[in-house]
Amino acid sequence: MNYVKINFLGGIISPGDLLEILELLDHLYIRYVSFGLRQQLIIPVEEEFIPALKAGLERKGIPYEVNSEVYPNIVSSYPAEDIFIQGTWLSEGVYRDILDGIDFSPQLKINISDSNQSFTPLLTGNINWVASVNEAHFWHLFIRFPKTNVVYPWTELVHTQDVASFSKSLESLLLSDLPAFYDQENASGVELMSRMNLKPYILRRAQESAKLPDFNLPYYEGLNRYNNRYWLGIYRREEKFAVAFLQEACQLCLATKVGQMGSTPWKSLIIKGIEEADKGAWNLLLEKHQINMRHAANELNFQVEDHSPEGLALKQFLVKHLNEEDTRSFGLSIGIKTRKKSEVFGGIVVRRRPVLWGLFHVYDILCANDFNPNQRTGSLYGSGLPKFILGEQLRRAILSFYKFRSSKMKVSTVPEIVQEETKLSLCQCPACLTIYNPAYGDESQQVPAGTLFEDLPADYVCEMCEAPKLTFVSIS
Repeated sequence: MNYVKINFLGGIISPGDLLEILELLDHLYIRYVSFGLRQQLIIPVEEEFIPALKAGLERKGIPYEVNSEVYPNIVSSYPAEDIFIQGTWLSEGVYRDILDGIDFSPQLKINISDSNQSFTPLLTGNINWVASVNEAHFWHLFIRFPKTNVVYPWTELVHTQDVASFSKSLESLLLSDLPAFYDQENASGVELMSRMNLKPYILRRAQESAKLPDFNLPYYEGLNRYNNRYWLGIYRREEKFAVAFLQEACQLCLATKVGQMGSTPWKSLIIKGIEEADKGAWNLLLEKHQINMRHAANELNFQVEDHSPEGLALKQFLVKHLNEEDTRSFGLSIGIKTRKKSEVFGGIVVRRRPVLWGLFHVYDILCANDFNPNQRTGSLYGSGLPKFILGEQLRRAILSFYKFRSSKMKVSTVPEIVQEETKLSLCQCPACLTIYNPAYGDESQQVPAGTLFEDLPADYVCEMCEAPKLTFVSIS
């Protein structure tokens, strides 16, 4: 199946614009669409309908891509503003000012996030803007170098009015042919920023480093009250939204003066600003299209790659096991990774990889530092697992998450995972912070357990980001 991708900057969707697209799809007998990890619209389309769809979108002046991701969407935490994020200076108007200032089509991933949230990933982009907690209209900048996964936190804060133009200049430098910005061994944030012309921008020395929030995924579906109005969150188990339903949802938005919808990184839809008098009309629409609003949290906290039926099937397999075991997973996100270079947002990541020339698959379970998906991979919980034990191993990894949370509450107690690691001679990848533990080896590269780091072959690379062996540093 082919797909056409349409970016909605920051996940902000105009009901009128979306309705135009949906009417075109309806005429082409396209019945379902999806929303992607980067808050974009994804349209599955048969080969024969691609020319007509492209012609229709071009007539309407709507940018699109077919089977490609040259221009990744700009991610923002706007959909969570005012419902999951409250009491901060970052308002709808601020998001609008930044997004309206984007006068180019970014080829690198740009994230724009409030620091007081865990609904939107903070550092999965190449250019990551995180709102300052204490200084209104100023932003922390985290640069994740293309092809390296090296993250560089810049020491200066940038003013809201300069975020768009600063991003444009920064992308231009990162995409230029400068080896220091692409070579895994030499990626240098200091070198990069020294080449930026900083004179046009309003900058301020950061008084303190940005603090990444503890992750706590909110329950993001259903019709919920906030302030004096309601917001509606819609999640679909198969990640498919019926075109007919979305058409009527757009029409109801326009009729009730709801000016925008929001696409989320959890592939769901959020509609804010529903008045009390209109709540009944929305309930009737949900009933008409049989939209279920009662999914278990175990299902909502999974993230799957875009265009991945294998990942979706694996998610459903694991959700079934967790439900059968009545396992709690509140406060945790679980990513499903079936492709080598894809990126998902997870405190725990289940990674599928082929063996025996792709005839079979085994699975790894990786845990982020502190199980916080805004951090990089910290440990390998299980490696080379067959599918029939994967569900139970994931359940045990989840239990280790709660054990970690419990130990964190006791100031005098060091989490067990740290106590074990400090007794071993460990080496860490400086790019993605993955730890090579000789007790486990690296089955993904046929390195047996018990192999010391110094005994690894010279061409060994990080199992997560493929940084070379010589960049690793000893941490014990």
